Amino acid sequence: MYQNKLKSVILGLLLMTSLAIVLGLKRAPDQTALTHTIAYFKENSSGFAASADRLKAAIVLLDGSTERIEKARLALKDCRLRYKKISFFLDYFFESSSLIYNRPPKVEVEEPYMEYQEPSGLQVLEALLYEVQPVQHKEALLAQAELISSSADDLGTLTYQFEANDQEILESIDLELVRVMALSISGYDAPELKSGIQEAHQSLTAIHDVVQPFLKDDELSLNLILNLDKAMQFTSGQADFDAFDRMTFLKDYAMPLQEVLKKLMSAHKLSLYRKSALNPGAKHLFDKNAIDLEKFPAATLKTSPKMAELGKSLFFEKTLSGNLQRSCASCHEPGKYFTDGLKTSLAFDGIAHVVRNAPALYYVGYQYAQFWDGRVKSLPEQVLEVLRNPLEMNADTGQVVRRLQDNPHYVKSFEQVFGIHTPIRMDQVALALSAYMQTLAPFNSAFDQYLNGNPRAMTKDQVKGFNLFMGKAQCGTCHFIPLFNGLIPPFYKRTEFEILGTPGNNDLKHPLADKDQGRADFFSIEYYNGAFKTPGLRNAAMTAPYMHNGVFKDLEQVMDFYNQGGGTGIGLNLPNQTLPSKPLHLTDKEIKEVIAFIGSLTDQK
Repeated sequence: MYQNKLKSVILGLLLMTSLAIVLGLKRAPDQTALTHTIAYFKENSSGFAASADRLKAAIVLLDGSTERIEKARLALKDCRLRYKKISFFLDYFFESSSLIYNRPPKVEVEEPYMEYQEPSGLQVLEALLYEVQPVQHKEALLAQAELISSSADDLGTLTYQFEANDQEILESIDLELVRVMALSISGYDAPELKSGIQEAHQSLTAIHDVVQPFLKDDELSLNLILNLDKAMQFTSGQADFDAFDRMTFLKDYAMPLQEVLKKLMSAHKLSLYRKSALNPGAKHLFDKNAIDLEKFPAATLKTSPKMAELGKSLFFEKTLSGNLQRSCASCHEPGKYFTDGLKTSLAFDGIAHVVRNAPALYYVGYQYAQFWDGRVKSLPEQVLEVLRNPLEMNADTGQVVRRLQDNPHYVKSFEQVFGIHTPIRMDQVALALSAYMQTLAPFNSAFDQYLNGNPRAMTKDQVKGFNLFMGKAQCGTCHFIPLFNGLIPPFYKRTEFEILGTPGNNDLKHPLADKDQGRADFFSIEYYNGAFKTPGLRNAAMTAPYMHNGVFKDLEQVMDFYNQGGGTGIGLNLPNQTLPSKPLHLTDKEIKEVIAFIGSLTDQK
C-alpha cells in the first residue's frame, strides 16, 4: 500500500514538473480552452505580423546581390516558422483566410463553378525567390509581401465574437499533427527553403501550448506531455532537411504522440471528426482504419458486406459485356494486382487498344475522382461508364439486366442484397461491383507491418528509401501518406491532379509531347491541359508499365523522369507544369533505395 501511495505521489510530482518546467507553462484553474486558444492566437499572430513586415522590408531592399537575396530568403523562412505557430487555428477555423498566406504556387480551379484561384502567399514568394534572378520578379514579390503584411496586421480581428467548442479545438490540433506527419516533414510547403522539419517543430510547439487546458493530474496527461516533449526534442535544431530520419520520427515519436492524444480526446468524450475523412476510432495515421472509407462517394462496404460478395461474382461475370467474352477481370486481373500488364488495354474488339493504361484497383475506394482524368466522382458512376463504353465492355444494359434476371443464382443474390422480388437494375449492379472494389484494401504490406510493430518487416534499404521518398526525392509531396495517392492531408477531402509533362515516348533524350490532354478533355481549360489524377503507389512495384499512357516500362524509367524534373526538365515546353522542374540530384544508389521502398508497399496475398 505504501508503495502504491509513493508511486502516486511521484506520478503527481512528475506531472507538475512536466507542466511547469518541461513546457514552461502554467494553467490557471479556471481558464477555458477557448479563452486560452484565443489568447495564444492573438499573441502569436502579432509575432507573425511583425515577421511579415520584416519580410516585406527585405524584399524592398532586394537587388541582384547574393547577400540581399539570402537575407530575403531568411526573412521568408522566419515568416514561415512564425506562421506555423498559428496555422492550426487558421486552417481549421478560417480556411479561406489561411489560403492568403499559404496557397500552393499554382493556379487552382474551384469546381464545379470553375473559378480560378490565383496563387498567393508564402509558397509563391519561395518559388520566386528561388528563381535564377529573383530581382527580375521584384514587382510580383513586393505584391505578395504587401498582401501578407497588410492582411497579417488584421488577424486579431478574426477572434471578435469568435466561438468554438472544446471538440473543435482538439480536432484542430489533431489535424495539425497529421499535417506535421504528412506534409511538413515532406517539404510540401517549402521544397526550396527545406524548412519543413523546423516548421514541424513550431507546429508541435503550438500543439503543446494549446492543449494545456485539457490536461489533468493523471497518467494520461503526463504521457501526452512526455510524448510531446520527446517529439519536440527530436525535431529541435534539425537544420539538415535531407538527413532527417523521418521513419524514426513517425514510428517512435509522432505515432505514439497521436495515439495518446486520441486517448485523451476519447477520455474526455471530445473526439470529433467534423472536417476530415479521418476515423476517430483509429489509433494513429497508419492504423488500417485511419481514413474512413464511409466518407467517400457511394461507399457501401460497411453497411452491406453481402453486397461486396455479389460484386466479386459480377467482377468475373462475362454476361456484363456486349460479346459475352469480357469481364472486369479482363483488364484488371487479380493475379497482376488488378492490372493487365499492358501499356494500354485491349479494346472490345480484341485488336485495337484503348487510349490509357488500366490503373490498379487496390485502394480505389479511397478517392473522390475516378479515371485518370477524374471525370466521375464515385465508383458506381465509373462502373456504369466502363460497362457502356463501346471500347471497353460495350454492354447493352437492357440485355445485361435480362441475362442476370434469367440466372436463378443472381436473382437470389440480388434479392438477398437489395430486397425480395426487387427487379435487378443496372444501378444495383454498379453498387455491388463498387462494394467489391472497396474491399481491395488489405493494408498488409511490409511497410504496414513495420509501422505497426514488426521491426524486421522492412530492409535497411527500404527504410532509407522511405526517408528519401519523404525528403530529398519529394515523392511524398504528391503521393501522400498513408495511402500514397493524391488524397490531400490533413483533411483527406480532395483528390489532387498534376501536370507532370509525361512524354509520349520513353526516350528522355529525345522526348515527344504526349497528345493526351487529360482532364482538359473533360473541363476544357488551359490549367487542366495534361493534368491527370495522382495514382496510388501501393503495389506499384507489381503494376508496370507506368503513367497514364503506360510509357515507362519500369520504375527505373519513372525515377529517371522525375529526377530530371519531369517534362520541362527533359526539354518539353510545358508552361503550366505543376511538378517542380528542377532536377532532384538523386544518385543511382538513392534511386535504387526509393524503388526498394516502393517495393515495401506491396501487399501480401
